[in-house]
Amino acid sequence: MQSEESVRSAGAGAGSLASVRALLVDIDGVLTVSWRPLPGAVAALRRVRAAGPAVALVTNTTSRTRASIAGTLARAGFEVGERDVLTAPAVTAAYLAEHWPGARCLLLNSGDIAADLAGVDLVEDDPEVVVLGGAGPEFDYTALNRAFGHLQRGARLIAMHRNLYWRTDAGLQLDSGAFLLGLERAARVEAEVTGKPSRAFFEAALSRLGVPARHALMVGDDVETDVLAAQRAGLTGVLVRTGKFQPDALEQASGTPDHVVDSFADVPALLGLLGGVNES
Repeated sequence: MQSEESVRSAGAGAGSLASVRALLVDIDGVLTVSWRPLPGAVAALRRVRAAGPAVALVTNTTSRTRASIAGTLARAGFEVGERDVLTAPAVTAAYLAEHWPGARCLLLNSGDIAADLAGVDLVEDDPEVVVLGGAGPEFDYTALNRAFGHLQRGARLIAMHRNLYWRTDAGLQLDSGAFLLGLERAARVEAEVTGKPSRAFFEAALSRLGVPARHALMVGDDVETDVLAAQRAGLTGVLVRTGKFQPDALEQASGTPDHVVDSFADVPALLGLLGGVNES
């Protein structure tokens, strides 16, 4: 039985979830932390899948390919294949092909994601586009200053996401969004964002599932990037109190999540898959 504090519906879109036909689920901080399953997440995802809704795992993770992510999750017990995973790098590749076909691109990212950037012309010199992925040791002064120089010379700036930080088993870690803000301000440009929170990212995921936004649920641990961005795109938002969730971020958020639950383990109950749900 869920406690009255474990599930809360508050937003304007909160209400009956009987029409939900698809779930978009963030990975890091929702299903796993440092790629280790959070309590109850494996069983909850299995229960959701068994009930019928389509599921896509949507992530701004830029350190691994879709195949690598799917393999890691499968070894952790999740029933997941590569086709179930949509990453910011994969969406970025599609965005570049549509809007900047053939452009010379400089990639600043931590991790080998070349397999998900098939067709993108990655170069070291004279880029037409600077692409920012996820932060890591590669984001040193030399690399950032080099990107700054290219932006001053007219290169466009594309960012896979705006995440300021993420959670690992060592605590919160700085992400590329913090560096992106500095580059934008210094170069007086605004990045084109391809991953969450961009509407195009959610639309791409829904298109793959063949489900309209009004029949879809987005579950995430970032109130702005995951949940409120999804709600602005027409989905129902569910915020989990795991991963990078912080109470003050919720209090200071630009809107109200449709639903707030303790963890992904509570999502089946929210959907009515385990019987009644007590909501406050």
